[in-house]
Amino acid sequence: MLRLLAGGSMSALAIACVSPDLPAAGEPLYKNAAAPIPARVADLMARMTLAEKVQQIRTAWQGKADMIDELEFKPAKASAAFPEGIGHVTRPSDKRGVPGITGAAGGSAARWRTPQQTVEFINALQRWALEDTRLGIPVLVHEESLHGYMATEATMFPQAIALSGTFDTDLMHRVQSVIAREVRSRGVHYVLSPVVDTVRDPRWGRIEETWGECPYVCAEMGVAAVEGLQGPGKFERLGPDKVFATLKHMTGHGQPEAGNNISPAQISERELREDFFTPFREIVERTSVGAIMPSYNEIDGIPSHANTWLLGDVLRGEWGFNGIIASDYGGVHELFTLHKVAESLEDAAHQSLLAGVDSELPEGMAFATLQDAVEAGRIPVELIDRACARMLTFKFRAGLFENPYGDWDKAREITGNAEARALALEAARKSMCLLTNKDGALPLNEASMGRVAVIGPNHAIARLGGYSSVPKQTINLIEGLRQVAPSADFVTAQGVFITTSEDRSQDLIYLAPRDRNLELIEEAVRVARGADTIVLAIGDTEQTSREGFARNHLGDRTDIDIVGEQNALVDALAALGKPLIVCAINGRPPSWPNVVEKADAVLECWYPGQEGGVAMAETLLGHNNPGAKLPVSVVRNEGQVPLFYNRKPSSRRGYLFDDAGPLFAFGHGLSYTSFAISAPRVGKARFGTDEEIPVTVEVANTGSMAGDEVVQLYITRTEVSVTRPVLELKGFRRVSLQPGERTSVSFTITPRQLSFWNRAMEEVNEPGPVTLSAGNSSASLQTTEITIA
Repeated sequence: MLRLLAGGSMSALAIACVSPDLPAAGEPLYKNAAAPIPARVADLMARMTLAEKVQQIRTAWQGKADMIDELEFKPAKASAAFPEGIGHVTRPSDKRGVPGITGAAGGSAARWRTPQQTVEFINALQRWALEDTRLGIPVLVHEESLHGYMATEATMFPQAIALSGTFDTDLMHRVQSVIAREVRSRGVHYVLSPVVDTVRDPRWGRIEETWGECPYVCAEMGVAAVEGLQGPGKFERLGPDKVFATLKHMTGHGQPEAGNNISPAQISERELREDFFTPFREIVERTSVGAIMPSYNEIDGIPSHANTWLLGDVLRGEWGFNGIIASDYGGVHELFTLHKVAESLEDAAHQSLLAGVDSELPEGMAFATLQDAVEAGRIPVELIDRACARMLTFKFRAGLFENPYGDWDKAREITGNAEARALALEAARKSMCLLTNKDGALPLNEASMGRVAVIGPNHAIARLGGYSSVPKQTINLIEGLRQVAPSADFVTAQGVFITTSEDRSQDLIYLAPRDRNLELIEEAVRVARGADTIVLAIGDTEQTSREGFARNHLGDRTDIDIVGEQNALVDALAALGKPLIVCAINGRPPSWPNVVEKADAVLECWYPGQEGGVAMAETLLGHNNPGAKLPVSVVRNEGQVPLFYNRKPSSRRGYLFDDAGPLFAFGHGLSYTSFAISAPRVGKARFGTDEEIPVTVEVANTGSMAGDEVVQLYITRTEVSVTRPVLELKGFRRVSLQPGERTSVSFTITPRQLSFWNRAMEEVNEPGPVTLSAGNSSASLQTTEITIA
């Protein structure tokens, strides 16, 4: 007999509920690559025991210890520990499971397998799965790839927030394509990226992992990233050199209570739908994104991993998502251990399955209770069947049954090769964002800048940011300067240390000793006195801005200014009266009012990736004209949080003794040249509610240097049934222009982009006036009025 299983509104999948011991005539259907995937899933499910099904929705991370000796996969050991097979293995590139290795949050290469060791482990694992297990079901393995494959020797691109600041979707697509091929060559078909959370709190240590505060930017960058990783549009089977992506973290994760990671998201349904759902919805509806990861937090009292409305009604129902839902690490068992909405691990597993979670990462400790629960009649087997069917569908779509192996020769050829390095450099160049430039202090003139003192805790270290590993090579700021200007006179000083170590995996973080830093500041001042120009590299480390994933491993902060004695270093150097150029190398936005006041120029570099030293040097010396923009509003201090450009009209009345506006506006970014941007031009003044609105904006380079400008198109809606933001970005385009060159940039605003959720919670495009605004930041705009009739 056939039973139809569906979760939320997932397409029904026929599963033949017959004895798994029935003999098959010839080759089983599920091994026929030409057969339809639903039929292959149905055939395989009919042959599986309950224990085998449960294994398909569990994962092994520390469990790798039960299949290896040191780093080598042992088939006999795996067969003894996993007689029903292995469904999923977490991070095959790390050494978790090896004695003495308890985690791998990045940093030291000692925590990671070499590329060849990773391929050898994956290939041995898959050979065992296909040849030595009863049904020959391959193993799904996943890795992290936020801004590069988080594994040794892989290319490390600029951090996510820096890539977003390029406002270049083509670049994002190309970067993610390189990431995909490096990952896939090692035998990995599935990555846990990108992060598409809309973020509104700079206290949150994960802000660097995001694409900023604008739902539209997050959506457009998200589509580009997913298509770069997976391939374009809608498809059934994953292509060569591609990997399935995961959208993280649904949802509200980027505005946690008090800026504390995993805290409740106090967000209304209308705000969820308009500001936080948007990236997920756009990507789900426009691509074949393979997976969704729920967020750790709760919304209105319901944790996301148990939220049937969120994962079932909205994600699978309204948007038609048909991939897998994989838990965040520990997200299922925390329903019991943290949120206290489950009475046991079994109950946590039950609630998450009901909500639609298909795979428990990273270990499957709650799902380990499922076999006994089903056999005792406490949990219906249909929930296991539904999740297992989705996981098997995912494996068939990935082509794992045909070729689950890595290719060491290919991995060696393409990983971190010249093409990848060139792209990492291009991305770093395009991510440079000039925040201030008093009296044209930048670019520096090599002929007249004299001796340059390069000082600061980040001048001689390549900061890569969270979710990075150890690439083949890195170039820091001073190395880049000496490479770009080999005949220039550079002298250096440490200035200060920020923390006591550089191990990002370290749980407890301590600021560097103040007394020692004050001595280092005196040394830096002595060096700077003998120089003509000062370049100061300050900001964050991978310890001071990071994911706080446990009570003993924190990453969020209440003070968002630079930490330690960095401001004292700024004051001491500024007092010398020499040109002071600041390179901001950071993951958290630069809410540094003292720095902005004292510096002659501030160049926002973020974490610029492995080639960042060259890009920073080229930008300082005028070989690269900065063209990036801020993907977030930069607050003056934490008292302004949350602050975002798409605010409501009643916000920001003002404060006693302080400014209500941001330190830097969303979309801000200067250039070494100048641009003129026209008001938006439309063909008529009135449009129907179902009409698209073609918009043209003229942009001209009015300066003397070639450069890039980001043309930004916003709307403002008034006289409608619910309050609307004062600005909403609906289009952007990065253009490159020679001096004197001009071009027209075309946009199309769709009825859906004009729509919002009315008082009845219906998505509508209501009649009323619309202001179209164009410019090079949210604070510098020209406007045109139209009407929706």
